[in-house]
Amino acid sequence: MPPAPAAQGAPVISAALTDTTVQVKSDFRGARIVLYGAVFDAAARPSDVVVLVRGPEQPVRLTRKQKVAGLWLNSRPVVFRGAPGFYRAASNRPLGDIATFGTLRRLGAGVDHLPINAPAEQHIETRYGVRDVVVSSLGPDYYDWRRAVVRLREKSGLYHEDGRGVRFVDRGLFRAEIALPTGAPTGVYRAEILLFQNGKPVASRVRTLTVEKVGIERALYVWAHDRPWSYGLAAMAFALAAGWAASAAFRRD
Repeated sequence: MPPAPAAQGAPVISAALTDTTVQVKSDFRGARIVLYGAVFDAAARPSDVVVLVRGPEQPVRLTRKQKVAGLWLNSRPVVFRGAPGFYRAASNRPLGDIATFGTLRRLGAGVDHLPINAPAEQHIETRYGVRDVVVSSLGPDYYDWRRAVVRLREKSGLYHEDGRGVRFVDRGLFRAEIALPTGAPTGVYRAEILLFQNGKPVASRVRTLTVEKVGIERALYVWAHDRPWSYGLAAMAFALAAGWAASAAFRRD
């Protein structure tokens, strides 16, 4: 892939994905996408490459245990709306060795710097069929809740940071792997490839990846989201029919 025109002497980075579409079927067990690219710099200055992949936003609902009248009970759920459903940060060396804290924070580079917005206002509503969900400003407790969001998604393989995830395979040529777990959300993913020199981002490229359901899974997904009432009624009817069939089979035995 030829690099875009640049100012005289300015470095340029180019990148592409081996696949731009991932199809999710019933037997989907995850996928690995290879990102490859090249750094073009006539001055051959020392360079670092950082790859940031963000999936579509997905709200996260969390609760925590609290003691009430001697009993440990779940608190009211707190909803984080701005968290990406998938996040990968890969670089040729640890991010802290590439750029300053402020630069990484501004770019959202690394799990510790990923913007996850705290609930901005306080009110009570019903979400996911759960009543009395508190959507509120968390104040100083925000960081504890944020760490819980990150731990939850790291455990599911949805968030990951790899300080050796970008590898230079030849002079100026590099590659990185994007591992999608089984539970990767569907939608459009944004891969941002950043070129750093002397601790500063000097060039970038953006590529997109689409994860989509296909076949009967897609038909059911679209039905459930576009016509939830009819989907729910059909699911109930199917469950009743299956229960009746099982009961009839046992009676014959």
